Amino acid sequence: MLGVAHRERLSVVQAYRFALDLTPRQERAVLAHAGAARVAHNWALARVKAVMDQRAAERTYGTPDEHLTPTIGWSLPALHRAWNAVKADVAPWWAECSKEAFNTGLDALARALTNWSDSRSGKRAGRRVGFPRFKSRRRSTPSVRFTTGAIRVEPDRRHVVLPRLGRLKLHESARKLARRLEAGTARILSATVRRGGGRWYVSFTCAVQRDAGVPARPDATVGVDLGVTHLAALSTGEVEPNPRHLDTAARRMRRLARRMSRGVGPDRRTGRRGSKRWKRARVRLGRAHARVAHLRRDGLHKLTTRLAAEYGTIVVEDLNVAGMLANRRLARRIADAGFAELRRQLAYKTGWSGGRLVVADRWYPSSKTCSGCGAVKTKLALSERTYTCTTCGLVLDRDVNAARNLAALAVTVAGSGPETRNGRGADRKTRPRGLVAVKRQPGTAKAANTGTVPPQGRTSNHELTYAS
Repeated sequence: MLGVAHRERLSVVQAYRFALDLTPRQERAVLAHAGAARVAHNWALARVKAVMDQRAAERTYGTPDEHLTPTIGWSLPALHRAWNAVKADVAPWWAECSKEAFNTGLDALARALTNWSDSRSGKRAGRRVGFPRFKSRRRSTPSVRFTTGAIRVEPDRRHVVLPRLGRLKLHESARKLARRLEAGTARILSATVRRGGGRWYVSFTCAVQRDAGVPARPDATVGVDLGVTHLAALSTGEVEPNPRHLDTAARRMRRLARRMSRGVGPDRRTGRRGSKRWKRARVRLGRAHARVAHLRRDGLHKLTTRLAAEYGTIVVEDLNVAGMLANRRLARRIADAGFAELRRQLAYKTGWSGGRLVVADRWYPSSKTCSGCGAVKTKLALSERTYTCTTCGLVLDRDVNAARNLAALAVTVAGSGPETRNGRGADRKTRPRGLVAVKRQPGTAKAANTGTVPPQGRTSNHELTYAS
């Protein structure tokens, strides 16, 4: 943090993305740069793979390790040296494209090989990373990244300048980025041109000095329970509806997919190219998918910005999204909701606004626990949308009950980092006798004096309904 004019500032890396309006000539130039990146990537991958296959074959012959074919480095500097030595023979047209185009492909391969190696050795957490694949001209997404050279926004804020590509027109004004650049609070680190959904975009990665914000209610705590029926249920009783953009557009997308399947598509075996009608149908289908993605991203940004700007502490669950997607009945709706993206946005937005994000343990029984007396049910079917407590008689919406339990959990959490896990010490594995992460013992609160969050949280202003 830097003290500037008696105000704290945060140094963050932020991206600004704008749509482009390219002329046919400019689009051919960008595609040429993206193709150069693909050529460099595929050449370097073939070189690394040939050496690895040769060493594997030699081991089957019983060759000692000291007599195997020497290994080659796959770091970015090593790949650069190898490419510069042969680029005149592999790509005689290399001078027509910027050096950043070849650097884009080599850098992507270097990071992919490092991730694969770290995943195999256990240095990288998460799911196993597969070996890099060759990039196809038809299936890969055209993209090129510029880190050096003339990268700037024009004074009219309607054009940008990139190396070798020149002056490109923006579809929208870049005033937000231009104001920061003129004020000296932002510095462009790189620019990436990428095509998606039938349109070209340019993304500027910038080092930005942001004023440290303060939430509107810094002492307030809110629990956020994510779900499919409702996108998010807050401990205040507010429910954010699930827009289900994919379901809304499913009918049109099926019609476009049928139209594309009836066209004459490409055939790799015979070398046949797709017809013009097939290409137009493919572009329309891609635009439909892009529109769904844009609507989903816009809704998540609005929700997370509102939560981060209002509450000082936000509590969410550590959901096993990969495991939830194994349920074939709910996989499409879970993927459409964007649980991981919502948590990712909350993680950095709470840091910008001066709040904190608390991530509850994955095994914390927020849905099975009564928010009134703390009783924990042994089983709770997914079809039971209303939580009924047999101990104190509380009747409450299932998601709201879980959100209130999450809000109450923030009281027991130590630390004030941007993303803090709970300090209850709950077990990470499920024992045969059931979950052991219990907030409090049942029966510790009377039926007439139930509550979920301390008064300073200002989220317990709700009325309870009791079963007869």
